[in-house]
Parts: sequence; C-alpha cells; structure tokens
Amino acid sequence: MNTRAVICHMEWTIQPDREPDAEPTTYAMQCAVCGETSRPSIDFAEPQDWVFEHGGRNPSHHTYREIITRPWRAWWKP
Repeated sequence: MNTRAVICHMEWTIQPDREPDAEPTTYAMQCAVCGETSRPSIDFAEPQDWVFEHGGRNPSHHTYREIITRPWRAWWKP
C-alpha cells in the first residue's frame, strides 16, 4: 500500500463580514472588579447604561471592559 499526499498552497484573506445576511456587531460591558457582564446589544447605549447602573449599585467598581463581537469572514483566493 502506498501513501500519497496532495498539498496545495492557498492564500487566504479575512475581513469583517458586511454582507446583508451577516450577524450584527454586538457590544457588552464587563465589570473588571466582579466579572459581571451586561447583556449584548447592537446599541452601545444599552451596555453603557448598564455600567452606570452597576456602578451605582457598587460604588467601588470603577473599571470595565468593552466586549465587541464582530462577525468576520474568511475565504481563499484561487
């Protein structure tokens, strides 16, 4: 029995998916102190409001992380 392998070099590219059927970009905020996270939203104002509410309930929580989920697409160039 002989083993054969076919190797083909392909050049790939990647970019944000802006097609009409792409998933939406969503935003969320995470408290860096306790790890609690807002719900994801396509409108950044909602996670921003969550920060103000969370900070109001937890006055010592001053540090947050922005979480952005952006769809990407990859394809190879023949």
